[in-house]
Parts: sequence; C-alpha cells; structure tokens
Amino acid sequence: MDLTNCFIFFLLLTSLYFALTRKTPPKKHPPGSMGFPLIGQTLSFLHAMRTNSIEQWLLQRTSKYGPVSKLSLFGTPTVFVHGQSANKFIFTCDGNVLGNHQPPSFKRICGERNMTALIGDDHKRVRGALASFLKPEMLKQYVGKMDEEVRNHVEMHWHGNQKVMVMPLMKTLTFNMMSSLIFGIGKGETRNNLIELLQHMMNGLMSLPINLPFTRFNRSLKASAQLRAFIKNLISERKAALEQRVADTRKDLIACLLGIGKTEPSIRMSDEEIVDNVISVMIAGYDTSSVLITFLVRLLGMDRSVYDKIVQGDLGRKHDTHG
Repeated sequence: MDLTNCFIFFLLLTSLYFALTRKTPPKKHPPGSMGFPLIGQTLSFLHAMRTNSIEQWLLQRTSKYGPVSKLSLFGTPTVFVHGQSANKFIFTCDGNVLGNHQPPSFKRICGERNMTALIGDDHKRVRGALASFLKPEMLKQYVGKMDEEVRNHVEMHWHGNQKVMVMPLMKTLTFNMMSSLIFGIGKGETRNNLIELLQHMMNGLMSLPINLPFTRFNRSLKASAQLRAFIKNLISERKAALEQRVADTRKDLIACLLGIGKTEPSIRMSDEEIVDNVISVMIAGYDTSSVLITFLVRLLGMDRSVYDKIVQGDLGRKHDTHG
C-alpha cells in the first residue's frame, strides 16, 4: 500500500472515530417517564378510564410533572399538556406547526384515510364532503326516519316499564339511527351483526396494540376487516343503483358521498376514503351521541321545571297545528 492510500485510509478511520465518539447535545424533552416499552402508561390510563377516575389520574400527573410532560400511550410517544395556554396553542396554531396525528393502532382499525388522520387539502376535501351530508336541506330528508326509529324504540323498550337502564338503551337507539342514516339498513339480523362488530372495534381502540389471537386488539382488527368488506359491498350496490337511477343520493350517507363525487368533483372521495370515514363517523358518533342523550334524559327526570316546559312547548305546537 503506497503512502497516498495509507493517508486516505487514516483519514477515513479518523472521521469514523470522531463520528462515533462525538457527543450530541441532549434534546430538550418534557419531564416524565415513558414507562415500559409498548406498554408505557397505557394500563394505568385504561384503569382510570374504566373506574371513572380519569380526572384524578390527570391531576396527579400534573401535580407530579407540571403542565407539560411526556408519556407513552397505546405504543406511541405522547406529550400531555394541561391548562388554558396549552389549549389555546393547540386549537389556534398553524397546521404546519402542529399536525393531527393518530396512533398507528387507531389507523389500523379506522384506516389511513379517515378524516382525523388527514391534513392540509386532503382534510379540507374530505371534511367538505362529509359536511354536505349535514346541510339543512339534507337533514330534512332524514327527520321521518329518525322519528320512526325513536317511536319504535320507545314502544319496544320503554312503554309499560317502571324502570329502564337509560345508557344501554340510548346506545341501542343511537346505533339504530346510524344504521338507518349511514347504511339505509332497517332492523334485523344485519343490524345485530353490525353492532357486534362495532363494539369489538370500540374495545380495541382502548386497548394495548398487541396483535395476538386472545387480545382485544386482535378481535378489533378482525371486526374492522369484516365491516370494511360489508361497506365495500354496500358501495358497489349503491353505485349500481345510482347508475340505474333506482336509488336516491339522499337515501343514506354512502349514497350521498357517491353522489357528491359526480356533482362536485372538487370534494370527490375514493372508495377507500368512504370506507374509512364511514367507520370513523360510526365510532365518533356512537358513544358521544348516546352519552349526550343520556344526560338529557337525566335532566328531564331530575328537573321537573324543564320537563314541564318541554311538554308545554310540545302541546303548544300541536295546538297551533290543529288551529
């Protein structure tokens, strides 16, 4: 080996040595612990959720680490922020500074193209398409369906009963309405199968993302795959019916989204996006709507003045109609 080659080899070794031994400045991380790999603080968080002590769990964390801390939830590094300033920052900062991000486990269940996982123009486009379903002229078409679902529900589960469990019944009512408005499906075996799939998916969202045969997450992924196959078949049926003009774009959410793609190309959604966002709408609306209705029923049961005003208002409208 000549002198030149020896010198080049020496330079390479020297460069490699400094690259491996150079001390990088420590990154600024919030206080807190990431816990065990994958598990992190997920188990304690889930326990607090299931025992209705999540507020105490959050306050204890704030008192220990302050308003900003790091942790690991559902296998994902997470930053916990608390307080008015933090909320203002999150909800007012530019999308280029802070982007929407869902844990990989959520995306595996709900899909990569659901609205909560999209950013920028894609997010605006999908949000615009979904918002079209909620326009007043569209909602008017569904009042009759909703009224029929409520009447059937009350007749079946409430009439003649001295005592009812409101929360489970409100979940049943919420799901029946979603089945009618999203899929255009009436009561029967198909609904019963769908509610079981949805419940498995909900359980998997709030569990450790461990994909083993006996885990909730595994059952959730299987339920998601079955629901996706069902929605894809429904999309094919709606497309065929719309092309043959034997179905209305106002029939349900899927028909609406397919129709929007033809009338407003700027907010057209792919079949994959329709599947992912139909699932997201179901998951987002199932618990939140049923909880809200439960508290409304509780208010009517505990505050007689509110109940009386609603009854009087209803009677007044009937009187005006007959008059």
